[in-house]
Amino acid sequence: MKFIDKYNNKKNNRFNMFKKTLEIAFKRNFKTIVETGTSRGKKNFLFFKKYNWKDGMSTLMFSEFAHFIKGEFHSCDISEKNINNAKDFTRKYNNNVNFYIKDSVIFLKEFHKKIDLLYLDSFDGHDVQLASEHQLNEAKAVINNLNDSSLILLDDKGAKTLYSKDYFVKEGFKILAETENQLLLSKML
Repeated sequence: MKFIDKYNNKKNNRFNMFKKTLEIAFKRNFKTIVETGTSRGKKNFLFFKKYNWKDGMSTLMFSEFAHFIKGEFHSCDISEKNINNAKDFTRKYNNNVNFYIKDSVIFLKEFHKKIDLLYLDSFDGHDVQLASEHQLNEAKAVINNLNDSSLILLDDKGAKTLYSKDYFVKEGFKILAETENQLLLSKML
């Protein structure tokens, strides 16, 4: 799992939680990872794209992790532009990656596989109420795809997690770790 350290960029203030999450996922022998809200990246000049470390670059980390464990990674975003950027960034691991251009709630309702690691990071948190309602709807849409060992990583704590945190706790999930930006939950400690 040494590959993860290359994502330890000073602008990636979510790195430590991602590393902890992937270490637990590896120990639990996880194979199916689902993310809502694809890493966007940035365009420089007209042709060149570069990483946007302030996004945390979850899509790139999860795609490389899926390749490493010979698992599968599913990433959903409503923006075709974001998906295309993410496809460019992850092309090295495309055998393990599936992208979906769709509303995340609909995507999660239609996703019928069990999920080992779920990362909820769709819907910008500028409107805390709307973003939190959206994440709650994602939680409700996906709850039957989770099991006792599943990990749930919620991003933008406080800007999106007003209702989803309590919903997952009510469903038996416990907070394993917490940072200023993220919450990690599982039923299994």
